[in-house]
Amino acid sequence: MFIGREKELEELSEQLKTSKKTAVLVYGKRRIGKSTLISEAARSFQGIVIDFECVKSTYAGNMVLLSKNISDTLGLPVLQFAGLMDIFSFLGTRKEQILVILDEYQYLKETSRKNEIDSYMQSVIDHLPENVKVILCGSYVTVMTELLEEGNPLFGRFTSIIHLQEMNYLTASHFFPEENVQKKLEIYAVFGGSPYVLSVIQPDQSIAWNIQKYLLPSTGTLRTYIENVMLKEIQKAYDIRILEIIGNGRKKYSDINTALGGNDSGLLDKQLKNLLNMETIQKEFPINKPNGRQKQFYSISDNLMRFYFAYVFGNSSSLSFLGPEMYYKEKISPSVLEFISRRFEDIARQYFSIQAHAGKRTGILDVGTFRYDDPVHRKSGEFDCVLKREKEYDFYECKYFTKPMKKEQCDEEAKQIHQISAVLHPHTIGFVCSSGFAFDTDEYELITGNDLFTE
Repeated sequence: MFIGREKELEELSEQLKTSKKTAVLVYGKRRIGKSTLISEAARSFQGIVIDFECVKSTYAGNMVLLSKNISDTLGLPVLQFAGLMDIFSFLGTRKEQILVILDEYQYLKETSRKNEIDSYMQSVIDHLPENVKVILCGSYVTVMTELLEEGNPLFGRFTSIIHLQEMNYLTASHFFPEENVQKKLEIYAVFGGSPYVLSVIQPDQSIAWNIQKYLLPSTGTLRTYIENVMLKEIQKAYDIRILEIIGNGRKKYSDINTALGGNDSGLLDKQLKNLLNMETIQKEFPINKPNGRQKQFYSISDNLMRFYFAYVFGNSSSLSFLGPEMYYKEKISPSVLEFISRRFEDIARQYFSIQAHAGKRTGILDVGTFRYDDPVHRKSGEFDCVLKREKEYDFYECKYFTKPMKKEQCDEEAKQIHQISAVLHPHTIGFVCSSGFAFDTDEYELITGNDLFTE
């Protein structure tokens, strides 16, 4: 079942229909849906599809396997080609329209000296036969983005570039359309927006059940996925304690450095940059102070990995002793609502971004958190969700509640904004509450959990 990615599917399908030269790059983290997207687009391709997954071997080894793949697909005796240029020259002699998919291209790229394989591919694309189209696909984001750098032989060669990222909360909810709002929010907050992860969990079971089944056991499907896929691919580039320190929170550079021992020799900066390039972590800063280094924070990008480092990493002994059910009851259950609540703030920001991109909210320049300093009352703080306009801001407090929010609660929250209104210049004051509201008013904009999932 193909869910979401409508824009990307349309773009890739158009590339496969055109009579012009087609060389597409599709990249993104592992299990993000790249191969599924390509397969879905290839279904409408009027011709032969040669789908090859590069392997961790030598260049010659990959050529042997690719040659066999081509022979089998075309129904020919086993052929043997020495290199990529020979392969594409041969395919150019065929009468059929041919689509060549080179999946996990980074493995092929790493078989030779820097940029050598990319130079071969440059020549292939520059002399691509009229009957052949090519798609390069890869999971190592850092390696694949090198292809887009000006010094790389493949720079400027692609007719289309598709960078697949995790699904937002709204698209992710399409995996379980029959579930209620609370369940949809819980699933995304804990498990994130990876199509693979969403296809594993069972939405008809409770969040606790899915965590105990797939994430807590040492052989659990999602725990194995994190430890043997997500972390294995990047473990050589960072100190794993960085992710442990960040956990479910947001940490400044100085906080991370101190927790690592305070000996900053430049290695931490390099590791953080690697993790940012790998899309494992993200850098956050208030929309009103984008250049303030002291206000920058680092957080883990993926919700599932956040949960893993908040509750699972480093706790194997306790998990083994207590077992998944009792461990959940004692170590996770008391604070899981707080974990979901923090992710709910991000969901609200996604909601406003989706609305702005769809043209349902105009005049919005940015969405994020807002950091303020109030010298009059000698206080400082941060607001969860703020929309930036030309000269004003819209302020929204986000509350993950199991019961409707009351008017008195909203009034109390709004006091903080009113007290420093001269500093903030509020255009709108609103609230986003997962369980809705126990009142109606024109004083605030009220956004319910149901509103978040209105297409």
